[in-house]
Amino acid sequence: MLEFNDDSLASVPAINQYLKSAQACGVDYLPLLEQVGIDAQILEDNSKHISVAAMENLLKLLIDASGDPCFGLHSSRFTEPASYSVLGYICMNCSTLRMIQAKIPIFEKIVGDMGVTEVEISGGFALQSWHCKFKSPQAVRHEVEHVLGSWVTYARNFLNFEPHDEVWFEHEPPEDTALLADYAEIFGSQVLFNKPASGLRIRESKLDVPLPQANEKLLDMLLEHATQLMAEMTQNHRVSDQVKNLLRLMLKQQAPSSAVIAEKLGMSSRTLQRKLGEEGTHYKDVLNELRLELALYFLKNTELNLESIAYELGYAEARSFYRSFKQWTGRTAGSYRSQ
Repeated sequence: MLEFNDDSLASVPAINQYLKSAQACGVDYLPLLEQVGIDAQILEDNSKHISVAAMENLLKLLIDASGDPCFGLHSSRFTEPASYSVLGYICMNCSTLRMIQAKIPIFEKIVGDMGVTEVEISGGFALQSWHCKFKSPQAVRHEVEHVLGSWVTYARNFLNFEPHDEVWFEHEPPEDTALLADYAEIFGSQVLFNKPASGLRIRESKLDVPLPQANEKLLDMLLEHATQLMAEMTQNHRVSDQVKNLLRLMLKQQAPSSAVIAEKLGMSSRTLQRKLGEEGTHYKDVLNELRLELALYFLKNTELNLESIAYELGYAEARSFYRSFKQWTGRTAGSYRSQ
């Protein structure tokens, strides 16, 4: 099971979806917020975050107070672009679903640390799965159903697109079979339970269908804003994590120098080197660790050719990428992809 750290955060928009749903159920949620230590005033600012632990505790209280066995699923009806913070608007301006899937792992942290999205392509289908970090089985079930329901609601209402062919859930179906009609209404496709993962199963051909509302110039502005938000969110993290997050956002065509990264972090190159050394690493090590992580992702989940992957990883020449990958893994990038 994935676990979250003490500094794991959830965005206010992600929490407000649940509060709107609770309000629709007639639940007075203010006492519940106080019970889990959430200041109601914070929830008026969409740029704020609260701890994931507090969100999970709040969700459990809301489930019980609502008396709704599908509270998480029904809360997905309140999805809007702002529910995903700036990531929601980034996705609206991407040209294809494949591009959206490439942006999610980079900026998902802006929405929160409640879980992790992964995409696996096999046999002509892409499985976009989500792995929840909550600890309570009850909270996990409702959160997973909420996330998948929100994905579908968002795509339908704001991308004018029905991407999925099947919906998979790891957990069992509801005890009350009459509730299956609610799943059918929200997902509009076959819903399968007791599957190896929870996610949307999508025909690979749909990943490259053009999305008509895409706006490249607006997308660039949103990505720049998201980059700034990510830097602000990680300023209290380990320096190596801050460096890695900045590299993730800036790495393309040419890897930034340690001096550029140091300037972004508001310190000298010498100070950056010293702080990384105190954490037992070096700038080049962090850069190579990220490059390997992204290379494995691109080789497994995309159809980018090796030259394009080298470009995405900040290599000036593709042969430098080939040599590095062989050094890291003991095998060629082509053989890894073939397997």
